[in-house]
Amino acid sequence: MKRDPIVEEIHKIREARARKFNYDLDAMFADLERKQAKRKNVSTLQPVEPKLRRVAESRARCEV
Repeated sequence: MKRDPIVEEIHKIREARARKFNYDLDAMFADLERKQAKRKNVSTLQPVEPKLRRVAESRARCEV
């Protein structure tokens, strides 16, 4: 079965990155954290309350 060339490229990049850090997940994660810290426009999203909970609560208020 022939693989998608894009998927193949992703696998090669992932393998090269893992090899660069000697397959150490902690080192790879630390590198990503360092890169993220250098970025200037990192946004932080606030948690959103699930819509279903809000609907259930509003219905409960209407029944009282």
